[in-house]
Amino acid sequence: MKELQHYDKAAHNFYRKQSVLSLPIYGWDIFSKYFQKVCDNLSDLVVLKNISEEKAWENRFPFEKEIIQKKHVIVVTDAELNIVHATKNIFDMNGYMPDEILGKKPKIFQGAETCKETASEISKAVKNKQAFEAVILNYRKDGSTYNCWIKGAPIRNKKGEVVNFIAFEREVA
Repeated sequence: MKELQHYDKAAHNFYRKQSVLSLPIYGWDIFSKYFQKVCDNLSDLVVLKNISEEKAWENRFPFEKEIIQKKHVIVVTDAELNIVHATKNIFDMNGYMPDEILGKKPKIFQGAETCKETASEISKAVKNKQAFEAVILNYRKDGSTYNCWIKGAPIRNKKGEVVNFIAFEREVA
């Protein structure tokens, strides 16, 4: 029984320092969907941290705040705009699983009714390696449309070279 006391104390000390709180065990049936989102968010945080370390990003981003608090979708592309990571919550916004869009360009979300002017402004900012913010009409996997707020920026490594682009996104009315 003493082993459990030490375990409980260690677990308590560990979890109280985390920004993601544990769930009550009696509520698994109610909270299982929420628990899966928490697991997905934590998994995405690990992947994003690994990408940033592997590519030696000059700046760090508050991924935890963006995903957990603001519930933003995060899309990371390589320097040629091929998607290298999308957070799992992208499915809730547009119906695509992250694996379905890996290697594709973000234009996959655009369609006939997407504003050409806004798309051109975003494209110009990307070509000039500048940050941008815009709302654009995107398409879900099922063909329906949604307005997507995007805040994007180039990511430089410690040598000053653009190695990735990042976009924080959410559906807006």
